[in-house]
Amino acid sequence: MNSRTDQPRVRPANAGARPRIEATSRPAPRSGRTATRRELDTELALRRAERRAKRQRGPLGFTYFPKRVISLGLIFALAMGTLVIRLAHVQLIEGPALAQAARDLRTTTQELVAERGSITDRHGNAIAESVARYRIYGDQLRLEEWQRTVEEDGEEVVKGGPAYAAELLAEVLDLDREELEEKLTKKSDQERYNQYVVIEKEAAPETWDAVRALRITGIYSENLNKRIYPSGETAKNIIGAVGTVDKAVDPSDTSENAKTVAVDGGVSGLEYRLDDVLSGEPGYRTYERSAHGYMLPSSDLVEKPATQGLTVRSTLDMDIQWHAEKALDEQLKKMGSNAGSVIVQDVTTCEVLALADRSTTTDGSTEATGRIGAVQDIFEPGSTAKVVTMAAALELGVATPLTRYKVPYMYDTSNGQTFRDSHDHPTQKLTLTGILSESSNTGTVQVGESIPKQQRYDYLYKFGFGQHTGIEIAGETRGILHSADEWDGRTQYGVLFGQGMASNALQATNVFSTVANGGRACQPHLVAGTTDSDGVYTESPKSETKQIISQDVADQVLSMMESVVVEGSGRAGKIDGYRVAGKTGTAQAPGADGKLTSFVSSFIGVAPVDDPRIVVSVIIRDPQTSIWGGVVAAPVFADVMAYSLQQLRVEPSTTEPDLYETTWE
Repeated sequence: MNSRTDQPRVRPANAGARPRIEATSRPAPRSGRTATRRELDTELALRRAERRAKRQRGPLGFTYFPKRVISLGLIFALAMGTLVIRLAHVQLIEGPALAQAARDLRTTTQELVAERGSITDRHGNAIAESVARYRIYGDQLRLEEWQRTVEEDGEEVVKGGPAYAAELLAEVLDLDREELEEKLTKKSDQERYNQYVVIEKEAAPETWDAVRALRITGIYSENLNKRIYPSGETAKNIIGAVGTVDKAVDPSDTSENAKTVAVDGGVSGLEYRLDDVLSGEPGYRTYERSAHGYMLPSSDLVEKPATQGLTVRSTLDMDIQWHAEKALDEQLKKMGSNAGSVIVQDVTTCEVLALADRSTTTDGSTEATGRIGAVQDIFEPGSTAKVVTMAAALELGVATPLTRYKVPYMYDTSNGQTFRDSHDHPTQKLTLTGILSESSNTGTVQVGESIPKQQRYDYLYKFGFGQHTGIEIAGETRGILHSADEWDGRTQYGVLFGQGMASNALQATNVFSTVANGGRACQPHLVAGTTDSDGVYTESPKSETKQIISQDVADQVLSMMESVVVEGSGRAGKIDGYRVAGKTGTAQAPGADGKLTSFVSSFIGVAPVDDPRIVVSVIIRDPQTSIWGGVVAAPVFADVMAYSLQQLRVEPSTTEPDLYETTWE
């Protein structure tokens, strides 16, 4: 608009594509006067802004501004991109690890307990065996959630929870329902549910089958192997016991910090000594389980079966063992003794057929101590060791069974040591056989003077003194036998009749087995062999026999020992129908005050002499009514030996004794 003429300005035809604005199209001024050009332009701008605002206004009335929309779009795109990248990372990179972690959470490993092998007697009868038992327990949480629809009076009723579970279980387990319900119910003062409430510690398989048939969610079981001993108290301390022990996870790790786990294992006797053989190898079962503890049907099952322990066949004859324990118990009470042992051993195989070991309690009753004093306790063997001196003298050729000696009550050695016999007597004219038969200390010292000191030691050691026998019992003592160089002036003679040295009962018994076996020594043992799960029997390894003395010397010594029973100090050891050889023993021992105020009385013998089969030793500690082996121990020997010979069906002797002279004129 031309301000000077107030006439509309006409736009040239070549002024571009912008349409011409006719005067008639201009908006009328609001005041009613003619609008100026500036007012018209302002009005047009306002209208354009209104139209633009309408286009930008959303359905809810909000106004969108292009920059904000772009910013929000960028932010949204960035967020979505981040999520996509993270999702890809989780799925493609972390996916396998996360899936494995989830499987690990669901996966559990159940130990498969190896069945412990049995121990049998020599006839294959079980004297220790494992039986299946179940520990039944409840989960308070699962029981609270458990429900079941049952029919009562023709109607379906929903029951469940600890109350209904207790009602069902009480009848099967013969338990009080109210007490059981209280155990299975979470108490108000409990912070959390008890998911291991023991209901029955040792349920028989048929009992668990009845409980499982109830199908109560929240009632579970653990497999157990309970050790039982069909023979009761017989040979209890020899068989041993099973308890909880710490066993190395890795047997090859012998360090102090080796990782251990508490398991059932042997704690005494053969159960302990043969634990590695009996315990077997545990297995495992690995699987995925649900939140309720059940195996998922689709899970992979990895299972390593448990390897059953071997069955150990012992050498024990339980009938002989029972009789030996009974005879020992009676004599301990009769003699007022506090301990004793009886060993029955096969001559040719050195199998221990019975090993009765007893102690007396303060109330006078007898019971197994848990220890095995026959191999773990020592004593001076006393006169039973004279057999070694006689064998050495014969083997070295310094004497014969008929060599003559003048035997006084008291004898002085060349180094000024004085020795006495157990009873006062005038000087006797005895042969070597007579010295053994009368159990003369002074006569034995005279015989030993002709045996060099080192050879005295050598023969004692050859016969097993001062070394382990190797029997399958833990804690065996080797006894005491000092070297010949360590013997003082008295000990060098004292060892000739079993003083100044010490042995366990089995070592002393094995001396007589060696003589009865033709001079051949063998290792005593309690294990005959093992049987695996396939029924394959493997005989236990045995050490080779050693010829200690010649057959001729062994026969001579055996005949000399027969004189002890026929006409000497061991007459109480006679058995009708059988020829018996043996030797009595009486030795001093420390009393409760530590002084030599107590005694050990013994008798060890062999039968039948004409075909030796059995050796029986009887050791009675601290007898009160008498101290002499012929009085205290020999009667028990005769009782146990007679029973053993009959039990083993050994034929009576068919020959008469042909004895050496015991005296001379």
